[in-house]
Amino acid sequence: MGYDHIEVKMENGLGTITLNRPPVNILNIAMMEEINGVLTSWQGEKDLKAVLFDAKGKCFSAGVDVGEHMGDMAPKMIEAFHRMFRLMDGLDIPTVASVYGSCLGGGCELAVFCDLVISSEDAKYGQPEVQVGVFPPIAAQIMPRIIGRKAAMELILSGKIISAEEALQMGLINKVVAKDDLNSATQDFCKPYLKLSAEVLRKTKKAIMTGLMDDFEPSLKLIEDIYLDELMNTADAQEGLNAFMEKRKPVWKNR
Repeated sequence: MGYDHIEVKMENGLGTITLNRPPVNILNIAMMEEINGVLTSWQGEKDLKAVLFDAKGKCFSAGVDVGEHMGDMAPKMIEAFHRMFRLMDGLDIPTVASVYGSCLGGGCELAVFCDLVISSEDAKYGQPEVQVGVFPPIAAQIMPRIIGRKAAMELILSGKIISAEEALQMGLINKVVAKDDLNSATQDFCKPYLKLSAEVLRKTKKAIMTGLMDDFEPSLKLIEDIYLDELMNTADAQEGLNAFMEKRKPVWKNR
């Protein structure tokens, strides 16, 4: 099957989804729907042992299309975006991201939602959403659980961008390698999982998630309600998004 915004392959138990929407892999609804189609087709695939997200072009992903955050597009965008994570959650097998360059906003959420992240040393991570008047729902759900409450508060509330080394020290990612080595290092990084039983991997991941006593769905639903029913009804969310589209500084009214 041909895709416009991604490339897909499956071999030796590894399913790979390559972001390929030049130049900076901005995630729009059409691209998310392609990803969701692939993830849907992989649900219940007994021989699938791991899923890898990687990318082509200048960087992993500079985020979600801001134009699609606005007006009546917002619910559709959130539905398509969050469906990716619901489907990843439903796969029950290890998910891996191989990251280089900018990994920001929704691109950062996609990467760090993966169970394992290998990164080139030039990668930059961040959730700058707050600076344009919105917040990152997936990061709000998962980051406190990955890096703890204090570090997550600082990253999400400030919108600051951090280096791969800082992300590694925080425990946001697993491994940093030289940029030229990323492709071969990613293959090596995935290899241990591909030697194991897909079913045993599923049960083991389920046990880890159960040990956290953390069901993704109920908390994400509440976060979505805050995003769509509360945040999107504020003057400042509209101002922030409009300012971004008009390439000017937002003028906050604090309401």
